[in-house]
Amino acid sequence: MPNEAQPDATPVTAGDTSYAEVMSFGQQRLWVLDKLLPDRSVYNTPRVERLSGPLDVAALERSIGEIRSRHDVLRTRFAVVDGEPRQLIAPPSPLRLEVDDLAALPGSAREDEARRLAEAFCRKPFDLERGPLFDARLLRLGPEEHWLLLNMHHIVTDHWSSSIFSRELTALYEAFRCGLGSPLPALPLQYADFAVWQHESLQGPALERQLEYWRGALADLPAVELPLDRPRPAVASAAGGRVALTIDTALTSALKSLGLRQGATLFMTLLAAFQVLLHRYSGKDDIGVGVPIAGRNRPELEGLIGFFINTLVVRGDLRGDPTFVDYLARVRARSLDA
Repeated sequence: MPNEAQPDATPVTAGDTSYAEVMSFGQQRLWVLDKLLPDRSVYNTPRVERLSGPLDVAALERSIGEIRSRHDVLRTRFAVVDGEPRQLIAPPSPLRLEVDDLAALPGSAREDEARRLAEAFCRKPFDLERGPLFDARLLRLGPEEHWLLLNMHHIVTDHWSSSIFSRELTALYEAFRCGLGSPLPALPLQYADFAVWQHESLQGPALERQLEYWRGALADLPAVELPLDRPRPAVASAAGGRVALTIDTALTSALKSLGLRQGATLFMTLLAAFQVLLHRYSGKDDIGVGVPIAGRNRPELEGLIGFFINTLVVRGDLRGDPTFVDYLARVRARSLDA
């Protein structure tokens, strides 16, 4: 996932986040979508971790609670204040980890019940206004077999944040089960600091430069109609699927070498190949593809849980029947510009 250039070089600094704060632009997007499609679990980000071996439940509960206390965004809800949607941060409070003991059930029934509970947990919608937007639950299938269920609304987390959560949970659990204190340093910033900085820095000439670029980059962008087995539905839904594709080591190495010779990353090379594929299927020369970006090119943001991810459109121009090397150069330029 590529990272995103930020609008100016002013560092993000800590402020007073104890009162109603502005939402980041990303949070505003998800807040609007939640209002348009309420009571849905489309933007849930669930995880199910299978834990094998002896488990110190008290240490696990304390570890999850410590992460929630460290990161204000995990104690945040969203409500309208003076006519504007705001993020409201609750003070830290003890976390109670609910435990469902399924050990008395027969083997097959135990697994089936665990799956049923996990699916219901993952699909339960969040209420952005009431909160909380972070939930945890533990299923006990046996003395040394547990499932840890974690779920957060996307408005307070992203994929990068999942890695932070896992890393901190591991460090805290190892310390707490040994009777030690937290080994994690205090956070210099909170997500609310980023939201304030974003609004302050992205206005006036800086905002106009961004808007001017994207108005031009997206002008008259056509929809790409693919020859699929059924027509595009009139109303979008959240129904989807996943297809796994493994690219073997030799081909991966060749792709990296090709990109390296052209000064392009593996991401750019794969994006170029994907756009060529869409061009072959659709017959169109103008191909726009939305790509996720991490939005964390500043060191002070790398350790924060929160919603930083964004989607940018990289528009491909295949006019003139370019060679793949020539087209890769176009994609590289467009990607860096975006």
